[in-house]
Amino acid sequence: MALKVSKVKVWAASIEDKPGGLAKVLDALAGAGANLECAIARRSPDKPGQGVVYVTPVKGKKVEAAAASVGLSAAGIATLKVEGSDKPGIGASIARAVADAGINARGLSAAVIGRQFVAYIGFDSDADADRAAKAIRKIKA
Repeated sequence: MALKVSKVKVWAASIEDKPGGLAKVLDALAGAGANLECAIARRSPDKPGQGVVYVTPVKGKKVEAAAASVGLSAAGIATLKVEGSDKPGIGASIARAVADAGINARGLSAAVIGRQFVAYIGFDSDADADRAAKAIRKIKA
């Protein structure tokens, strides 16, 4: 089965690194009817007391308004969502394809659920994401 590669728009916000910091953002989105596929949150090591959250997708006027109300905005990170059947070494194959294309990934998050995997890979530019998508689609999965 071929890998499914698509561009996604990631939204981000600073959050307080304290109990409820992340819940505030997710509650607002849930209240507006958001159906998130991915959420990543972590501390900001260079900013004590602060963290960052990334989410996708943010779709619809009501959800976008809720996102803006808690400080979320389009992150400007060219991001690919890669999906496919899980198998040993698939992550390495994706990383190798991107590297062999001369592209530096900005970040990666991935998970396996059952027999499928999903990965989100961030790049420095849309051009890098487009080139990476082309390279990833050539992988024999």
